[in-house]
Amino acid sequence: MRDRKTGERNRRFLWKCNGCQKQYTVRVGTILEESLIPLRHWAYAFWKACSSKKGVSALQIKRETGLTYKSALFMMHRIRFAMEQDYAGLPKLGGDAGIIEADETYVGGRPRNKQPHKGPEKGWLKNRETPVFSIVERGGNVRSFIPADVNAANLGQILRENALLSSHLMADGAPLYRQTLGKPFRRHSMTDHRAGEYARPGGIHSNTVESVFSLLKRGIYGTFHNVSRKHVHRYVAEFDFRWNARKIDDGERMALAIRQADGKRLRYREPVAKPSARSF
Repeated sequence: MRDRKTGERNRRFLWKCNGCQKQYTVRVGTILEESLIPLRHWAYAFWKACSSKKGVSALQIKRETGLTYKSALFMMHRIRFAMEQDYAGLPKLGGDAGIIEADETYVGGRPRNKQPHKGPEKGWLKNRETPVFSIVERGGNVRSFIPADVNAANLGQILRENALLSSHLMADGAPLYRQTLGKPFRRHSMTDHRAGEYARPGGIHSNTVESVFSLLKRGIYGTFHNVSRKHVHRYVAEFDFRWNARKIDDGERMALAIRQADGKRLRYREPVAKPSARSF
């Protein structure tokens, strides 16, 4: 749309619909709405986030675009929000002939004041690290969650809502799976990591979900260095997105992330004020 007086192109790059006569921009209705950051920086940040296997830090985006760190960090949070997928309307993982793997890990925290003699439930692990629970379909997608606590009630609810009970569940030898979580499934197999067993004949292992955790931890500790519990669900969503889109190339992955930004909005106050919608 051009200015009526000068005839020049509108600096805000406004367009007008011939049907409804309303003005709009390519940013409206997406995570880019009301952002003053140039679109070229948005496109570059999307590409870096989608093509970097272990993620890209806001400091690197700051150095390469000239933005302030505050702007780069918020921009990356909005991109992670675009990558996050709502699982409510999607089919459950697994099936009659499907195999799913489930496991939990801990990320973040700082190794100060370690008290290993107290165990993970009473020592530094529970207070300083964030639990991440993931379900991955063998050869398929992964879904990760941030449970409030690692117990049978929380993890059982996640499994019931995201995995078909007719699946074959594979996990490690933790009592939680052996005594509770594995019983509703058609079949449940496990490996004893404490005994040094990581695979058994017949393809029985949980190495796929361990690979998911390996990428997540290498990204958090190697790229982002320190992630607070308040924001860790956004980083987990980013790694889930790249894993689920691993079979397409970088350009297609970037286009998919931009399409997922449609209809989403993340204001600056929301990452600070709202808890994770994917927490249990």
